[in-house]
Amino acid sequence: MKSHQATAQRAAEAARTQDSAGVRLDKWLWAARFYKTRSVAGEAIEKGRVMVNDQLAKASRTVRVGDTLAVRQGDCPLARRIVVKGLSETRGPAPVAQQLYEETEESRAAIAAWTAARPYQADPAQSIEQGRPTKSDRRQLVAWQRWSVSLDDESDKG
Repeated sequence: MKSHQATAQRAAEAARTQDSAGVRLDKWLWAARFYKTRSVAGEAIEKGRVMVNDQLAKASRTVRVGDTLAVRQGDCPLARRIVVKGLSETRGPAPVAQQLYEETEESRAAIAAWTAARPYQADPAQSIEQGRPTKSDRRQLVAWQRWSVSLDDESDKG
């Protein structure tokens, strides 16, 4: 338990010292535990899944206290709206990471509504009635295409 408390204290001290300056966006997202690694955070930023103050950002962008982030994660089409409350370059325990940001009420409500409606939405996999055609199905398709082409050719001549 002491090592956990020491880690939490070090992370809190690092957050206090970083408040005046800024932290790279990919480091902050990793430290705040939005992504498991910095490289995954960088990929999400490159794909345009993270916006800072309603602008597309690069991984090297400096995040400051008070900035508003929009972060899309997983299969949810909605972005979480987050206000930065603290800065940290080190990844600490989850309770410390949760103190680095605050999610807006509108964002929480929108995601809760989407989560509640999700079971009633159509699943793309359910629209597939059959899988791949079998070998005999493919042969029938080829035979049908061969006959249909020849019938079309004869109707054009007459």
